[in-house]
Amino acid sequence: MKQTYLQMENHEPGLYEIRLKGHLDARWEEWFEGLSFTHDSDGTTILLGPVVDQAALYGLLRKVRDLGLPLVSVIQVDPT
Repeated sequence: MKQTYLQMENHEPGLYEIRLKGHLDARWEEWFEGLSFTHDSDGTTILLGPVVDQAALYGLLRKVRDLGLPLVSVIQVDPT
């Protein structure tokens, strides 16, 4: 779902699901600023939570890159 003009104007955070290949150790949760971690049975880690803007999203993706984990997907989730 695309971010609407209203969300951008009100600066509402978007809810994002970031899926990574491999199981990320729980000790990294603090590094990812409050995103929840779920280890899926398919061998992926799902990071889920609010992201305030595109700059913050790119910051999270830089952290994923710095850990050397393969990125599977990034999806903006409808909060309802």
